[in-house]
Amino acid sequence: MLIWGWRQYVQRLAVLTLVCGRCGNPAAHTLHKLVTKFTLFFIPLIPLSTKHSLQCTWCGAESNLAKQQVTELLGQAAGNMQGAQQPADPSWQGQQPRNY
Repeated sequence: MLIWGWRQYVQRLAVLTLVCGRCGNPAAHTLHKLVTKFTLFFIPLIPLSTKHSLQCTWCGAESNLAKQQVTELLGQAAGNMQGAQQPADPSWQGQQPRNY
């Protein structure tokens, strides 16, 4: 008998202050990484998919991000932690948010 399935893991990568494309408020946005892994006997073995999303803490709007956008936002978060002021120009604002 084999017991197999999949499990999803969510990891918070960063918290950024950006202007929301949906509500227009300057609010904190959380950058999440969602990894789906194949499990065998409840042991996660193989990553099946990886997705990144950005969620507004004010209105709850969530949008998927491309890998290039994730690296730009992580660079912006690292620059803000070192005290460098970078312009807030998120390229994800043109995308439609996911509604649940």
